[in-house]
Amino acid sequence: MKSARRRAREMALQALYQWQLSGQSVKFILQQFIDGKDYDKIDQNYFGVLFPGTVREAAKLAQAISPCIDRKFSELSPVERAILLLASFELVHQIDIPYRVVINEAIELAKSFGGTDGHKYVNGVLDKFAANVRSVEIGAR
Repeated sequence: MKSARRRAREMALQALYQWQLSGQSVKFILQQFIDGKDYDKIDQNYFGVLFPGTVREAAKLAQAISPCIDRKFSELSPVERAILLLASFELVHQIDIPYRVVINEAIELAKSFGGTDGHKYVNGVLDKFAANVRSVEIGAR
C-alpha cells in the first residue's frame, strides 16, 4: 500500500508534467488537483510544498543538475525532467529526508510513469547529483 507521502510525490509529478506541457499557472494546476479525486489520500502539506517549490526553483535546479546528465536538460522526456526536478528539489531543500529515500522514490516514480529503462537513468543522474549536494550525508555513511 502506498504511503500518503508517495501519493503526494506522484501527484506532484503529474502536476509538474502538466505545468511543463500546458504552461498553466501553478495556482490553476494546484486548484485542479485539490478539487480532483484522491486529494484526500495524499500528504496534502507535502504536495503543497513539493509542487510549487519545484516550479519556483525549476530553472536553478535544471542548471544545478545539468552537469550530471549526458545531454541538454531540455532534451530529456517531460517525465524524466519532472522526476529529476522533483528529486533535486527534495535533495536540496528537504534535507530531513535521507538522500537514499529521495533517490528510491524517484526510481519508483520512473518505474511507474517513465519509459522502460528510465529508472536506471534517473538513478545514475541522482547518484551523481546527491554526491554534490549531500556530500556530508553520504560521507557520514
